[in-house]
Amino acid sequence: MRPLSPSIPEKEFVLEALGQGLRVDGRAPLEMRQPVLTFGPEFGYVECSLGKTKVICSIDAKMVRPSPERLFEGVISLHSEISPMASTEYEAGYGRPSDAEVEISRMLDKILRRSDAIDKESLCVLAGQRVWHLKLTFHFLSDSGNMLDCACLAGITALRHFRRPEVEVVGEEVIVHAPEERAPLPLAIHHTPLCFTFALFNDSLPALLDPSHLEETLCAGTMSIALNAQKELCVLQKAGGVAMEADAILKLLEIGVMKAKELDKLIEEALAADFATRVVEVR
Repeated sequence: MRPLSPSIPEKEFVLEALGQGLRVDGRAPLEMRQPVLTFGPEFGYVECSLGKTKVICSIDAKMVRPSPERLFEGVISLHSEISPMASTEYEAGYGRPSDAEVEISRMLDKILRRSDAIDKESLCVLAGQRVWHLKLTFHFLSDSGNMLDCACLAGITALRHFRRPEVEVVGEEVIVHAPEERAPLPLAIHHTPLCFTFALFNDSLPALLDPSHLEETLCAGTMSIALNAQKELCVLQKAGGVAMEADAILKLLEIGVMKAKELDKLIEEALAADFATRVVEVR
């Protein structure tokens, strides 16, 4: 039989250290692991790492008929799957998603799709007949804690990195130009939502930003805050039974605003460095 993890001495050690404002990995309570963004050869392929947590987001685009209720809007869909490769805790579901996968998928949908980060009307090619369908696929390679924030960062960076083919409409005919003929076009993005998750503990222990897998296991609850660098709150979700005062929540929001500005700058620099190496002209 597999031993319980974490063990009682390990739990006591972590909680005692947190009481002194220390974390096992040496970070301060409100310190994030340094994100690393790696781009693939295709536009819209991004691998994001937070410590040993790794998530890949890739984007595919195809033309479809719009829904009858949204004749002038494109379609955005998200698909995610946590395979046993991410951690031994996940088992092959044979088509049935795990609870963690459902929770992460719902939050990603709220943050990336329902927050209107992308201008869906700009994805319309021919009103009522042809629109772009963007499919975001998330692959979770390794779970070392806080997969939600890592996936959100990978997803929004992939959207900003993605380029769709230029399309020309002549009468009722739709002509899709290859990248060799005309430079592909970026998506129309209203804002850049970013997610920050805090692990919450009882007994007056500090909230921990970007919790590790061990800290997620030991915490009594979590709070995930999605906002952008313009201080606009997109999603706030609290899980668990830890009571919080309004002032404590506002403090976490202030921290999220500060971190959002830092991550937004990091994304800008990473994109600029990648585009500088591209042969195809980007506009």
